[in-house]
Amino acid sequence: MTKEHDEYLRNWLYRAEEDISVIDSLFNTDPAFYASTICFHAQQAVEKFLKAFLVYHNIDFPRTHDVDFLLLECKRIDQTDFDLDLGSLSDFGVNIRYPDDFYIPDKKETILYRDIAHTIKKIVSKKINF
Repeated sequence: MTKEHDEYLRNWLYRAEEDISVIDSLFNTDPAFYASTICFHAQQAVEKFLKAFLVYHNIDFPRTHDVDFLLLECKRIDQTDFDLDLGSLSDFGVNIRYPDDFYIPDKKETILYRDIAHTIKKIVSKKINF
């Protein structure tokens, strides 16, 4: 890896870790009140960790918030660990952030998406050993 590639990867991982931190902080404060924000940051964390995995493997990807697409790209590299169901997580990236599509997830969904973000973090952290 070049120095630039290393730095690019570190930036993805740093930003993903920020999202995980926000998820945990808000979840520990009031998961019901912050449910949609927690799910938004879960989508963001998953997106960034998956992109970091692709960057690590020198795979180009388009500018997208579609975590299902990114997951499929990661599955091309590792079918076993990335055999996951992300539910409707992609929707929290953009779609439901607008007032006409506003949606507040219940506690069960909030926990599910928080857990998915942590699972993706563990997988990517283990796979890239960075």
